[in-house]
Amino acid sequence: METAVFFALFAIGAVVMRAAGCTLNDIADRNFDAQVARTATRPIPSGAIGVRHAIGFLGLLLVLGLIILLQFNLFAIKVGILSLALVAIYPFMKRFTHWPQAVLGLAFNWGALLGWAAVRGDITAAPVALYAAGLLWTLGYDTIYAHQDKEDDLLVGVKSTALKLGDKTKPWLVFFYGGTIVLIGVTGNLVGLGIGFYAGLAVAAAHLGWQIATLDINDARNCLRLFKSNRNFGWIVLIAIIAGASW
Repeated sequence: METAVFFALFAIGAVVMRAAGCTLNDIADRNFDAQVARTATRPIPSGAIGVRHAIGFLGLLLVLGLIILLQFNLFAIKVGILSLALVAIYPFMKRFTHWPQAVLGLAFNWGALLGWAAVRGDITAAPVALYAAGLLWTLGYDTIYAHQDKEDDLLVGVKSTALKLGDKTKPWLVFFYGGTIVLIGVTGNLVGLGIGFYAGLAVAAAHLGWQIATLDINDARNCLRLFKSNRNFGWIVLIAIIAGASW
């Protein structure tokens, strides 16, 4: 399969499965979301979309995801199917643990394993290191995100790392984000990326450092702005990888 086709399939698959995950999460959390000011206007809790229609939409997304998955080799198909367990349990974890962000990280970053499996037909240390980096990154940015809703979460009885870590969030972010950078660096070394990758990774590290330095866990707007800035981090890492492969 040509590289361009792989990129197209993964891009479409990522959008489809992320939408499926978000839809399932909104269905599961509809009663909680209705009690939180920031989420009360979402389509399901607001009544704009009925649960039956949302389930139908979820089914359509899953069928599309399966069609895309079947374009890959058998090993990749098996790896992809394994991810469904994580996608299914994540929406319910905030009822039982203060670490639902960890389960989110395990689900969201499965593409690191699936992508490697689809191209190479196996899983080695490199994709595992990248997967672990993605897990730590998710723990960092979604903890920041969760600080927006901590007061409402306490009222409705759901849990999060924001509530668990509280005023110790910044030291934990140093651990989460520091581990992210180290493990991405390990991944680059394992696949033989050049010096351009490490130059870009230094910029990515500075970006995460800026997030930690400017975070105010009691300012919801600040938390949302920093959460959204992780798109920039992702682009920086992608450019670093391209630079490392070219230089």
